[in-house]
Amino acid sequence: MEEVTQIRVGEHMTGIIGLKETLAAVADECRGLPDAEIAEILLARLAVRNYISDNVREAYACAFLRAYKKAIGAPVPENDTSALCIKVLGPGCVQCERLAQDVMAVMAEMNIMADLVHVRDVMEIGRYGVMGMPALVINEGVVWAGSVPPKSKITAWIAQAGRRTKS
Repeated sequence: MEEVTQIRVGEHMTGIIGLKETLAAVADECRGLPDAEIAEILLARLAVRNYISDNVREAYACAFLRAYKKAIGAPVPENDTSALCIKVLGPGCVQCERLAQDVMAVMAEMNIMADLVHVRDVMEIGRYGVMGMPALVINEGVVWAGSVPPKSKITAWIAQAGRRTKS
């Protein structure tokens, strides 16, 4: 099974097949090239295994270039922070699934659009430094870990994060 990596394309989190391998393969050959050329090389290589519609090619090219710059340690401009990103960290146990369902229910009740990602990869979970699962991450900040929080707390955290992204 091929590895899928989540990246932000425009306002949405999108799964890209083979991103890490492609970035590693082009890291040296693209060094020193203009950004536009690097973006086109990445777009051409990744479009082989990922469907990229013509009307969103530019957004994907920008996202791929951003991922490339992160991979080589180059400065990356701050992303648009207007989108709310929520992550549930956990291997997929009953509690993790319950937390994901509770978050979806709260989002529906609040009529909030956000990217909701369930991170199951142990290495990626480890990057957040949480010791207990499930854990809830909102806009890359851990807000809860070790159990399923009450829906009232989830509602408050999402409301607070929504206010911060609009200002």
